[in-house]
Amino acid sequence: MSSEIRLAFAHPAERSEATAGTGPLDRISLRDHIVEIEIGAFQAERGVTQRICFNVVVEVQPLTGPIDDDVDRILSYDKVTEAIAFELSDERLNLLETLAERVAERILLEPQAMRAFVRIEKLDRGPGALGVEIVRARGQIAPVRPEEEPAPQPELIYLSNDAIASPYLKGWIDQLEALGKPLIFCVGASDTPAPQTHHMMAQRRIDLLAIEQNAWVLASKDDRCVVVDTRTELDWAMKNGQSCVWAPSKIVLDAVDGPSAQPRDAVALAAWFAATFEASEMLVIGADLPQSASVPLRAMSVEDASL
Repeated sequence: MSSEIRLAFAHPAERSEATAGTGPLDRISLRDHIVEIEIGAFQAERGVTQRICFNVVVEVQPLTGPIDDDVDRILSYDKVTEAIAFELSDERLNLLETLAERVAERILLEPQAMRAFVRIEKLDRGPGALGVEIVRARGQIAPVRPEEEPAPQPELIYLSNDAIASPYLKGWIDQLEALGKPLIFCVGASDTPAPQTHHMMAQRRIDLLAIEQNAWVLASKDDRCVVVDTRTELDWAMKNGQSCVWAPSKIVLDAVDGPSAQPRDAVALAAWFAATFEASEMLVIGADLPQSASVPLRAMSVEDASL
């Protein structure tokens, strides 16, 4: 038992040796690779960075024939650090378990890699290191990622409060649905002032929640408008022809490269969101256009019954 406990806390290289099969495998390792990122499910971990330590061991199939000192014939250490960097840049994550799984999966895409031991530890959450370790083998994870169908380009529509209250609202939705594109509606906060604080992060959350409250107001106006807050829900809705109303808190707060626009500048925030989906355009009804945007913008007044 004491040997099992010692092995559980030993470096992944020792676990690799202790659990090796009969066939010979080579190993490459990455030790004490520390990066500083924002990660974590607790509120105290949002808006701050913390040190994360990676220890990775990859068992690789021995090469046949001479290496000839050719770096292209081996699994380079860079592939391990690149896998970590790629997954850290993809999106903000709450769980180390998710990060470890994705890093292992990406490493095992390499043809030489047979097993990956990934240990990730938080160094700043207490007096010791808090972390997870996983082992994944080729065969547990698909050797190649299936090619995904091209994501449909949605039509983004920003509705002002006057537009939400307009008698033309249902008619606009009818006309937009006739375009045959997925629809995502964005709104700002209602005209009722939100609570004000002197704490920047708290105020940002309050302002995002004010937008979400107004999203539910829009949803109450037409049953075709369904409030969604995750990328997964949005992707599903777009592929299945469901109109959505964006509740922004989760996507904004989880973004690695978040928007520079503040929630109070709701049209600019919606334009940032439209750019993340490579929207074909963003139609703005009843509000001024932002000074700059990465997607084509089109404005319309609330008095116009026809799009």
